[in-house]
Amino acid sequence: MRRGAAALAILVALTAPAGAHALDEYLQAVLVGVEKDRATLSMRLVPGVAVLPEVLRGMDGNKDGTISPAERQAYPALVRGDLELRLNGQRLPLRLISSDIPPPDDFKDGLGQMRMEFRADLPPGAGQRRLVLKNRHRSRIGAYLVNSLAAADPQIHLQTQRRNADQSVYQLDYRQGGSKSAPLATDGNGFGSMFRLGMHHIAEGADHLLFLLALLLPAPLQARRGRWRGAAGLQGSVLRIVGVVTAFTLGHSLTLGLAGMGLVRVPGNPVEVLIAVSILFSAIHALRPLFPGREAVIAGFFGLIHGLAFANVLDRLGLSGWERATNLLGFNLGIEAVQLLVIAATLPSLLLLSRTRAYRLLRIGGGLFAVLAALAWIAERSLGIETPVDLVVGGVAARAPLLAAILFLVSLACWPLLRGAAQLKT
Repeated sequence: MRRGAAALAILVALTAPAGAHALDEYLQAVLVGVEKDRATLSMRLVPGVAVLPEVLRGMDGNKDGTISPAERQAYPALVRGDLELRLNGQRLPLRLISSDIPPPDDFKDGLGQMRMEFRADLPPGAGQRRLVLKNRHRSRIGAYLVNSLAAADPQIHLQTQRRNADQSVYQLDYRQGGSKSAPLATDGNGFGSMFRLGMHHIAEGADHLLFLLALLLPAPLQARRGRWRGAAGLQGSVLRIVGVVTAFTLGHSLTLGLAGMGLVRVPGNPVEVLIAVSILFSAIHALRPLFPGREAVIAGFFGLIHGLAFANVLDRLGLSGWERATNLLGFNLGIEAVQLLVIAATLPSLLLLSRTRAYRLLRIGGGLFAVLAALAWIAERSLGIETPVDLVVGGVAARAPLLAAILFLVSLACWPLLRGAAQLKT
């Protein structure tokens, strides 16, 4: 099996004497291999003597105090359920390729190892790719190690590795196809890299942009008698859109700054659920006015929650002190840059189409899409239900430039009709 020099550290850790392992930790080491059409996770799990009883209790499915061969065979499925692998924001289903779990007695001296290998199919295509692995298995006692294998395929060019403080979250950036770029680097930071990270995060964070876009859909319209009826004036529409974007920016910048400096801390999962709820509110508002004229207030309020999610990214990078403070600005500016690009790409189309009957179809279609996505995210994040929402939304997001161009061309095609209608009225 091919291995990079950096991966050697994991192998040394796993083959070291028992005294080198912490007694109260559950060592979980992962080697990540990337090929053109698949990603492979090779895992080694070594429970310390002090935590072995807790690990065995987790394997004991029927709670009879013994670990049967069938229960050993079922354990990899539990581990797989605690792993999350994403490519460019899209969650990838993992399947078990092989496993080797010794009898419990083999672990009593602290040397026994469990071996598992999982694989995920990668979608075809070339260009820049980002693979993110999250390992939540036995997080209370887990001690995580993760590294990348050297790529055998000359078309796979590994670029950067990033890990959070405890290595439970790992990010590998690589390019598929084309000429070789920069060599593999590890955990780089600084203003420029954090600016790019902010851009990548918001560009891949389809839920954040979907909230903002759903809130902007009815912004050029007037609300009368509980319904959206006709376009508002051009100046009023622009001011309302600017107000929504500014309020959202101020909201998430405030909590990003506070949380980034360690003054506010909220668990990640509740924040993710609330973000899905914010999308649901903005989507329903696009279908039927819930808070007409107060969109900026709602954008600012939910922006506070989205800022906490942005701050969780900094937590996973393990930055601290002044390093955290100096990189916070770059990260936030990267987020703002992508937001402004998205608004600039969609604003002209929204303003033009809002003066046509076609806008009703766009508003209702977009609102229903956001409602369904929000409900699926709520189910995933609060109940642990697997849905294809990330694949669907990620697929749409990947075609966002094409969709924005088509929308703009449609709005330009409608412009002569609008001018003709205005001349008839005069």
